[in-house]
Amino acid sequence: MHVIDELEKGMADGLHIGAQIYVSRAGKVVVDTAVGDARAGVPMTTGTLMNWFSMTKAVTAVAVAQLWESGRVDIEAPAAEYVPEFGANGKDAITLRHLLTHTAGIPNADGMLQGEPWRESNADSLARIYAAAPEYPPGTRAGYHAAAGMTVLGEVVARVSGVPYEQYVRDRIFAPVGATDCWVGMPIEEYERYGDRIGFMHSTADGEARPLPRINSARSAATPMPGAGGRGPMQQLALVYEALVAGGGPLLAPTTVAAFASRHRTEMVDETFGIVVDWGLGFTIDSAAMGSHCSRRTFGHGGHLSSVAFCDPEYAVVVAYVCNGMPARDAHYARLDAVSSAAYVDLGLAEPGARGRVKQYPTAGL
Repeated sequence: MHVIDELEKGMADGLHIGAQIYVSRAGKVVVDTAVGDARAGVPMTTGTLMNWFSMTKAVTAVAVAQLWESGRVDIEAPAAEYVPEFGANGKDAITLRHLLTHTAGIPNADGMLQGEPWRESNADSLARIYAAAPEYPPGTRAGYHAAAGMTVLGEVVARVSGVPYEQYVRDRIFAPVGATDCWVGMPIEEYERYGDRIGFMHSTADGEARPLPRINSARSAATPMPGAGGRGPMQQLALVYEALVAGGGPLLAPTTVAAFASRHRTEMVDETFGIVVDWGLGFTIDSAAMGSHCSRRTFGHGGHLSSVAFCDPEYAVVVAYVCNGMPARDAHYARLDAVSSAAYVDLGLAEPGARGRVKQYPTAGL
């Protein structure tokens, strides 16, 4: 398999020490495997629970889509209509659409650049967001919000549904598709019960794999961060995407999937990434991370310097993989491009060595 070759090449190059990958087409599994180690002395398996980082945002987008489908939220409504505290300091005009398309003007309001959301609770992050003022009028500029926007949307989900965010996604997104080992906010007792099934993330930017103790902790796993706190095996995160690519399955109506997966932000330079990136409602559309052979309708989300999960409605393809090493930005995006493109070769949708569409890698970022 070409995807396995690429992942093993990444291991040889010191980009990661292990990886998981799942690929399917029209519900038929083509690749479901793991290579290397989940952490020192512990082999990676297809059942290892890995950190999703921002791949979690897709789950929050599905939760918002469910509430929109049922008529309980309006995408064009101000977020403060559902979370009044959020409207303070000039944020009363920020809508759910702005938050979903990363045009709200509060990219770092939660202290993400200082690492505060990883040190403290979700409530502390929300308090910082409530106190912040927007950097620019909503909708006028674009800049990827690493966690702040989704943190607010998670609070919207909780208040509108009357169910804590972490319980909502377990009950109404993961359970219906059978993703029983997926969590956004994993109780500490569950973390301890999983034992060696918990995989670690490593920094590999200097060529040596160094575990990240703050991220690889029970306390971090227990924090229900709607933009970055998900954990689970790739084969189970893929179940969410298989439902979406099949029209929504038990999660959403086909029209809702189409509404959220269509382009809502185009031809805008993303000031966080330094390039133009098209966006749906909570989903990235046809990015470099999805490779050179995917269709222009492909949507999904990446995870910080480590992973990507997406589905391609044109070909009924689902791809989800995670590498447990976080190298320099350029090496990471080249890795994603190579692995995602190789998936289409393994599916018989592209020829080995064929040059697909050239996409620009981010020139900046967290």
